[in-house]
Parts: sequence; structure tokens; C-alpha cells
Amino acid sequence: MAIDPWEVAALSGSLRGMSRLARTGWLASIGLLGFAVASVASAHDGRHDAAGSAAHREEPPQQGAASRPRPTNVRPTVPVRVGAGDHQYDWLPDWEGYRAQGPIGNTHGGIAFDSKGMVYFNTDSERAVIAVDGNSKIAKAWGKELRGGLHGMALVKEADGKGGERETLYLAHTSRHEVIQATLDGEVIRRIGAPMEAGVYGKAEEFNPTSVAVAANGDLYVADGYGKSFVHKFTKDGKHVKSWGGHGDEPGKMKTPHGIALVTRGGKTTLMVADRENHRLQEFDLDGNLLQVAPAKLRRPCSVAQRGDELVVADLEGRVTILGKDNEVICHIGDNPDPGKRANNGVPMEQWELGAFVAPHYAAWDAEGNLYVLDWVSSGRVSKLKRVKGS
Repeated sequence: MAIDPWEVAALSGSLRGMSRLARTGWLASIGLLGFAVASVASAHDGRHDAAGSAAHREEPPQQGAASRPRPTNVRPTVPVRVGAGDHQYDWLPDWEGYRAQGPIGNTHGGIAFDSKGMVYFNTDSERAVIAVDGNSKIAKAWGKELRGGLHGMALVKEADGKGGERETLYLAHTSRHEVIQATLDGEVIRRIGAPMEAGVYGKAEEFNPTSVAVAANGDLYVADGYGKSFVHKFTKDGKHVKSWGGHGDEPGKMKTPHGIALVTRGGKTTLMVADRENHRLQEFDLDGNLLQVAPAKLRRPCSVAQRGDELVVADLEGRVTILGKDNEVICHIGDNPDPGKRANNGVPMEQWELGAFVAPHYAAWDAEGNLYVLDWVSSGRVSKLKRVKGS
């Protein structure tokens, strides 16, 4: 049971009005409790950053750290404000309804939104795809056969062949060495395996895709982030077109192209690649020609998503970064002040802090500009950061 020293302090203060005999009896009865509180307080190291990594209890949400230190195992009850300038968010403490049906397992994938406002995310459990409603309650979950390896996800709207439209998911699966297209309820539509015709694989098992993006014309782009670090282009029918990249650190080469996204600015669409172990983003045209190495200084970028001219980058080393239209940094959000917790899948839930990420694996805005972030942690963590009006 977590003990709040501030509540105990208030209780102790109320004893001053008692008689000496009564006070002595009360203090004796809480002696062990006082010892436990002292232990908790001494163990707390007070690590908080100006971006709001400490939980605080005052209303309304405040920018930055709490006015007094609190143990990290005390669950916060009010939002923590993070960000800066035009990117301020209230990190919601109660957006955890998805835990009501038990542990969700390791979160190691992406996030997507359908037209009805459902939020989809991935885990390594038998509920490989979980869909929650606006209150974070699980509406449906599926993917028992996809357990362990479902990594990247893209939700697209396309013609259903019957004169209408449908929404489907494209899923990159590292251990199955394929990309799967499925309905929003988990019915498999088709599978796209290793592009052996690219001439870069000795066997299909060397293809370990981590991310997929779908163009307006149906063309597919697949990043082999856990394989040979190539990006592959396919037609909408799944026919291989070309491949580029490969392992290396010179411009145009990659070391773990972990996440990709199609970005449209000024009427021009390009492919942005989160080149994780080269600590950079690279931008290509849709035929694989390098346009630029983005100027933003990043740690280990995992994913890229767009809203307007801006991009959000999930950085595995404990923070989320917002970039402007020139791909320069606007601000960092939720930067974990403890390097030992960054990119650490094993950090237990009681050591998480509202306002500080552990290992951001995917981040994206919804239609209203709210930010959702999936942390790569074994207990599973998906956070909602509500956009502050006027920012």
C-alpha cells in the first residue's frame, strides 16, 4: 500500500490539540507507520524536470514540476501540463481504462484512429490489436495468432469493391516476416511476404518488417527495420517495385529504419524514415531518391506522424519531439530526467511518472490535436495528452 507522507503529516498535526495522554497513545499506535513514511521519503530522489515530470495535486494543471517532492509510487489524480508554446498538453492520469480487463502485456507497436473515434494499438500478447473508445475502455481485441511480433500499423480507407469504402489495417509483423492486411475486426484480407526479387535476402526469414505506409494510390512502403535496413516499395497489388537503403551510416543508408510515414507538405508527398540507430530522420521522394537528412538532433527516433506541416517523433530514449515544417525542433515533451529509465523496457509501473516517458515507440495526433504515445514497456503503457485550447 502506498503511503502519502503529506497526509500523515496532516494527521500528526491534528494531534496537537489532544491531551498529553491521548496524544501519547495515538503516536505509539502510528509509530510503525511513521517509520515506513520516513523510509519512503528518504528513498525518493526528487528527480523532476521543468517539462512536468513530477505528479502534482493542485488544480488546475500546472506547468513544470510539483511544488513539493512526492514518492514516485503515489498515483497522481490530476493532469500534468507538459510542452511549450503552441504545443501544450494536459497529460491525463485516468486514461487507463484499458487495464480493467487485466494486464495488456508489452506494448511494442503503433497507434491508429478510425473514423468512429476508436483508438487502436498493438501489444505482444494474444490481444495483439486492442481498440479502445474515447474513455479508454476496450471495445474489442483480437490477434491471438499474431502474438509476439506485431510491430507497425497503418489504418487506411479504400474502395471495398462494392461501390463503397472500407477501413482496413496494414500490419507489419517482424517474426512472421510479412505484412498483413486485415479488417478492423481482424479478418485477414491478404499477406505480403519477403520481396525475394529485390535480391537482398538469402531467405525469407531475413525480412523483419517494422513499419508500413500506404500512399493515396495504394502503393505500399515497407521498412525492414529489424532485418537488412532496406525500404521496399510495392504496388497496391503487392508487386515489388524497388528497394533502397541497406545498412550503413552515410546519407541514404540506414541502421534500423524503424518507422516510416508519408508526409505531404505544399502539395508534395515524400517518405520520412526514422533511421533509429543513425539518430536521424531521412526524407526520400517516392522513388527512393534522398532529399535530405533532417537537421533535427534526435536520440533514437522510432516513428514519425504528421499533422498540418508539423511532425511528431517518438524517441525511444525517453521523450517525444515536435518538428516544424523545416524539420527543426519546436520542442521536446516528457523528457525523462533519469537516463537509467530511458529506453528501458523493464521499468516497473510503480516507477513511472506522469509527465515523463520511458521508451516512446510510437506517437500520433488524433483529429482534434490530442497526442497519444505508446511506450515500449513490459507492463504496457499508452498515454493520452490532451491538447490545451489556444496552444
